[in-house]
Amino acid sequence: MNSSVILFIIAAYFGLLLLISYFTGRRNSGNEAFFLGNRQSPWYIVSIAMIGTSLSGVTFVSVPGMVRSIDMTYMQTVFGFFVGYILIARVLLPLYYKLQLTSIYAYLEERIGRRGYRTGASFFLLSKITGAAARLYLVVLILQTYVFNAWGIPFEVTVLISIALVWLYTFRAGVGTIVWTDTLQCICFISMLAIILWEVKDRMGTDLGGMVRMLTESRYFRIFEFGDWHSTQHFVKQFFSGIFITIVMTGLDQDMMQKNLSCRNLREARKNMYTYGFAFTPVNFLFLSLGALLLMLAGSEGIALPELSDDILPMFCASGILGNSILVFFTIGIIAAAFSSADSALTALTTSFCVDILGVEKKEAGEARRIRLRVHLLISILFALIIFAFKALNNRSVIDAIYLIASYTYGPLLGLFFFGLFTKRKPRDRYVPYICVSSPLLCFTLSWAANHAFGYVFSYEMLMINGGLTFLGLWCASKTNVYGNKKR
Repeated sequence: MNSSVILFIIAAYFGLLLLISYFTGRRNSGNEAFFLGNRQSPWYIVSIAMIGTSLSGVTFVSVPGMVRSIDMTYMQTVFGFFVGYILIARVLLPLYYKLQLTSIYAYLEERIGRRGYRTGASFFLLSKITGAAARLYLVVLILQTYVFNAWGIPFEVTVLISIALVWLYTFRAGVGTIVWTDTLQCICFISMLAIILWEVKDRMGTDLGGMVRMLTESRYFRIFEFGDWHSTQHFVKQFFSGIFITIVMTGLDQDMMQKNLSCRNLREARKNMYTYGFAFTPVNFLFLSLGALLLMLAGSEGIALPELSDDILPMFCASGILGNSILVFFTIGIIAAAFSSADSALTALTTSFCVDILGVEKKEAGEARRIRLRVHLLISILFALIIFAFKALNNRSVIDAIYLIASYTYGPLLGLFFFGLFTKRKPRDRYVPYICVSSPLLCFTLSWAANHAFGYVFSYEMLMINGGLTFLGLWCASKTNVYGNKKR
């Protein structure tokens, strides 16, 4: 298909996002709309939007690729996710709505202390901005390699245009806009996933029933691992890690919870969480199924696969193996997946920095809005600078390291919230930052020692250990039962 057609489709897609932004932000562009959508977001729209936020552009290419190394055992973690969503709906959402929070980390100020509050918010800001920039970098790099290089567009220009577009459709109404734009983007990339699956079916010369039989009879259709306890894919590790990953990366993440807090009330927020959790399972199964089918297609036709698993789906879509038009659908799908994650992260980072660090809720409305607009622009610029730094290093292993570091930073948040929710003790606030920094360092040392001494490789269970060490440190640095008679 002509490159100008691809460019036109991309321009039309972003034009539609900007149109949605105009209609959602023209009546109310204040901080209440930006931070919480005036608490008027329909729960079913929020549910679809949250799927879009969860499945980033990296997920679009990484989940199909991981089948090559671990088959479909990632589904064990996905099953744990569902349990985690139920716990969030039953435990965390009632707390957030009872306290009428804008930033969920404000709970830590009342329960732990001022330094604990700032520490929790800082861990979120550090983790989210590096992780979100890394995800966007990888997606822009894929688009640059398979689409924009053909037009001679420099990588830096692609990055600046991408971030500028996200800024344009989020700066007015924030969450008030992205619950609608992310819904559109979620529908787009799931539709593109279905189209790619259909093209794979046709290429394999079978019907839907035959494709299902081929999938279930293939060697890649291994979902459960109960045998090898040392394996990082063992069911117990994956399932329980999935529960805690969801609690931390959804329930304790301002990015994800901000949409929930924009619902009209707790009842609707719970309906959103249940629906979102239920839908998330089959969507991930489809991504894994696509990965298995691509591997079978490559094996049957002798197609050489790229060294990096993340390049498998892009290679099939860009090479013409699945048809000349599939690159257009792949481009739309990965853009939708990438920007539904980036816009949400940008809004959450702006909200957290404004509320948790600058305290804009205590300022006059006009001044607070001006501060929020400046912060939103500065964080957008910081996104671009971080992406340029990744490009200068020119090493995807650096991105892997960023993700590893980000996984460690969520442990202290887990420990802080669990301590606040399940004890009546009050930690000495001045010690909290030191405890939260020490815990990830101890976990890293433990992981290194276990690998070198016993050959044991920690997986997602390190999150639970990290949170447990933070919890233990807070317990040791706390006073007995000084919070029990206070009203929450």
